[in-house]
Amino acid sequence: MLLLGASGAGKSTLVQALAGVLGGEDEGDQLGELLVDGVRPERARGRVGLVLQDPDSQVILARVGDDVAFGCENLGIARDEIWRRVRESLDAVGLDLPLDHPTARLSGGQKQRLALAGVLAMRPGLLLLDEPTANLDPQGVLEVRDAVARVLDDRDSTFIVIEHRISTWIDLVDRVVVLEPGGGVLADGSPDEVLAREGRSLAESGVWVPRFPPRAPVRQVTPGPTLLRTEQLGVARAGGVSLQSGVSLQVAAGTALAITGPNGSGKSTLGLTLGGLLAPASGRVDAAGLAGGLGTDPLRWKSRELVTRIGSVFQDPEHQFLAGTVREELAVGPRVLRRPEAETADRVDDLAERLRLTGLLAANPFTLSGGEKRRLSVATALITRPPLLLLDEPTFGQDSRTWSELVALFTELLVEGTALVAITHDTQFVAAIADAELSLEPAAVSG
Repeated sequence: MLLLGASGAGKSTLVQALAGVLGGEDEGDQLGELLVDGVRPERARGRVGLVLQDPDSQVILARVGDDVAFGCENLGIARDEIWRRVRESLDAVGLDLPLDHPTARLSGGQKQRLALAGVLAMRPGLLLLDEPTANLDPQGVLEVRDAVARVLDDRDSTFIVIEHRISTWIDLVDRVVVLEPGGGVLADGSPDEVLAREGRSLAESGVWVPRFPPRAPVRQVTPGPTLLRTEQLGVARAGGVSLQSGVSLQVAAGTALAITGPNGSGKSTLGLTLGGLLAPASGRVDAAGLAGGLGTDPLRWKSRELVTRIGSVFQDPEHQFLAGTVREELAVGPRVLRRPEAETADRVDDLAERLRLTGLLAANPFTLSGGEKRRLSVATALITRPPLLLLDEPTFGQDSRTWSELVALFTELLVEGTALVAITHDTQFVAAIADAELSLEPAAVSG
């Protein structure tokens, strides 16, 4: 079954309920009955496997093999059988790494494959995937999809997947269910039936229907002065693990650069280095066009100096949340800069309206859906109006409607002279927004 619906419709909440990990009565309200194999999900131990939107939340142990084995060990499976399943599951998801490889050195996309491998090793009767390919490169998407296809061919499992972009999974499912925002079911039937009858309305509600692709605004590119450039830049993860070297690029005001490449090639590490948040392994970052009297190395800037010059959106939105409500989260940057409270309130309300967060201003940021967290993280970078934005997977978790709104907002910023550097696997986003593309080769890891 493919579970569809607009961002925030409750898809993730439903599969968490099916997995028995939704929480207790003090965390929300639940009506009606939900059974797995005739019992409540929390009692169906080992029968349900869930891969969440955030792979970091499912990395438990320090080594790849141990992490995949963890679920099987908790089910009391024999040791020899555990390690046979571990190797089989890693092969199935295309994660070709030694069993003792540190999980701390995995990219976001690699962690996503690791999470899927851990679930597959338990051989659940109900397999739940919550946007399992959102952070994967195109080859990784095919590997995960094919891995799931093999599992479904070999086992008598029920499969439910959440995905905004239906083309990846549509040939694997025999049923499509569309949730209505606010409650209820908008459509339920075979893929052909639902798409034929509801295709246009689904597209209007935010579902990525191939026949009705979203349109991106057209703009005239007028490059401004160079804001940032690199000279033979090398980047490395913590511990000195070298990922890329000899990277030379420049970013001009009013232009967008897309950084693409396979998972693990160092895209996120390069973004952190460009943003003054990680020291170069070699070469240098020159931000003279942003310095305004400061030194040209953004790594040496203080946080208050950095926030007005370079806005960074991390791959994992939760890594940059600091406050207890969405409203307070959006106000963090302006308050660091000591902006007047009235001005801050106006900026918060304006961005919340633009990014469909108005109804969530009193919510805790950590309780939002994956797509809502992504839009909030983008908003926290935009609110201080920096001339350069570094965006790591800015369209992750978005339905087609919120994707279009983000693209329109980024286009407006480009026209106004803001520069964008976007790390992304989203080929449609690259086509819509990028003036140039830097495609990284697979990392030659050393160190």
